[in-house]
Amino acid sequence: MSEIEFGPEDMLAGYMGEMVDNAVAEHGNKPAFSCILPTGHYETLTYTEIGRYSDAVAAYLREDLGLKPGDVVAIQAPNTLAYPILAFGILKAGLIVTNINPLYTAEETNHQLKDSCAKVWFVIDVFGNRVAQSTEGTSVERVYKLSLVDMFSGLKRHLLAFALKYLKKAVPPFEGTVAGTLASVIGAGEKHLGRVDIKSYRAHASLDDVAIYQYTGGTTGRSKGAELTHRNVVANISQANKRGDAIDNQPDDAMLLILPLYHVYALAVGALNSMYKGTHVVLVPVPRPLSNLKVAFETFNITIMPGVNTLYLGLMQEPWFVANPPKNLRLCFSGAAPLQPATADKWEKLTGCAIYEGYGLTEGTCVVSTMPLDQPPKRGTCGKPIPGTEVRIVGENGEDLPRGEAGELWLKGPQIMKGYLHNPEATGATIKDGWLKTGDVAVYDAEGYLSIVDRIKDMVIVSGFNVYPTDIESVLTHSERIAEAAVVGVPDDETGERVVAYVVPKDEDLTEGEVIAYCKQHLTGYKVPKTVVLVKELPKSPVGKVLRRELRDQAAGAAKPV
Repeated sequence: MSEIEFGPEDMLAGYMGEMVDNAVAEHGNKPAFSCILPTGHYETLTYTEIGRYSDAVAAYLREDLGLKPGDVVAIQAPNTLAYPILAFGILKAGLIVTNINPLYTAEETNHQLKDSCAKVWFVIDVFGNRVAQSTEGTSVERVYKLSLVDMFSGLKRHLLAFALKYLKKAVPPFEGTVAGTLASVIGAGEKHLGRVDIKSYRAHASLDDVAIYQYTGGTTGRSKGAELTHRNVVANISQANKRGDAIDNQPDDAMLLILPLYHVYALAVGALNSMYKGTHVVLVPVPRPLSNLKVAFETFNITIMPGVNTLYLGLMQEPWFVANPPKNLRLCFSGAAPLQPATADKWEKLTGCAIYEGYGLTEGTCVVSTMPLDQPPKRGTCGKPIPGTEVRIVGENGEDLPRGEAGELWLKGPQIMKGYLHNPEATGATIKDGWLKTGDVAVYDAEGYLSIVDRIKDMVIVSGFNVYPTDIESVLTHSERIAEAAVVGVPDDETGERVVAYVVPKDEDLTEGEVIAYCKQHLTGYKVPKTVVLVKELPKSPVGKVLRRELRDQAAGAAKPV
């Protein structure tokens, strides 16, 4: 079932680098990206500047470092001006970018660097003390240091950098050898501009070449690299703009991008699609606490905002936001986690702007369905499939179910990933005859709206972040004091879901607090269990499989936060 046809004639420019070049040519000296700090200091770059600086990065990577098509460059940073410059430069150079969550521990970073075979790593300086552990046993040859204030002008940059390092003590000593900074990379690359043709770097490229290794847990197991091609990403942006209900951007539109650029949703839709549309994107590198956003709303005329349920809910609990809500919001989007109807209703009442919910997943590049923008949102659904997206609702025996019945959601379209990096078994289990088996239970109703009603997979979504129980269980069972562990998610009013860990201790003196402290040493904050339940044994089936449903029921009714 495909509601709107989508063909080759509907595709925008074939490569992401071409999309950037076209946007620069069209929008020139319009503001492209701004970065604002909690102090209120900010810097803005135009489309022309983004184009030149990303060209310089591409030239440096190819001419100075000698990287070849297919080589991998990793970026680990929050939403700074460095991010789009680097990402676009890597793609223009015909290389592959892999985005690493800056909240990752050294162990988690090390896994992605190893698995992606990254040769170059750009990392934010506030995590400089993790470099040695993160790069151990990897293919990384050069490490470049980034800063929150990269691309800020002259004296302002130096003063802010001094304050971050010496007054706030937010920048620890950097381990290992630093190959350079963003400024040194751009400076070296600019020497080649005018003497080399940046477009020649992708002269022999194919639309089906991989552009991004985007890491996700997929349907099972440890974090895997979804291979997203140029065709996948450009098609997904094209699909989103094919809808007849799309609302044209206004000359003074500004998007507040709080969602992290290491996530494909923010990179593809927030950055690349915004450049195509000519939208000014305001980047927020330090969004927590939410009071940090106050200066962004005061400084810029924010008209567009993508977010998640917890962000909208959190802002409505901020006195400054409630007292003076933004007056010019006209488009708000929600994804990554279910939007609670109560949140949507309260937000629209406070701001006068409806939230339009959508659905997507990394294996589908980003967007699968969106809410029509020319009518009020249909609450309880995540909109209609975007053009060219075929939908099947499949029963337990592989049969197609009629509209209105719940089954596993299968998808086909130009945005479906190539596969999982180095993992043909997982690819084969997830993609069948071109159909992506999402692992989500959905209903496709008579009006063509999708509703996600359950998950087959055990993934937990905490504040829009995917948390995979097997990752946490692996960490827990590495402890010599823990015999067994099982992790589930339960509903939570603030974060959507929270992580609950059931632990069978080897050491009878083990406490819940000690388990949480251990997890904090080895896991990113949002993966750390909020509740730990010590038990003598885990409920299991006759063949020894842990009965997660039983644990979820127990956790929802009995577990209390520690």
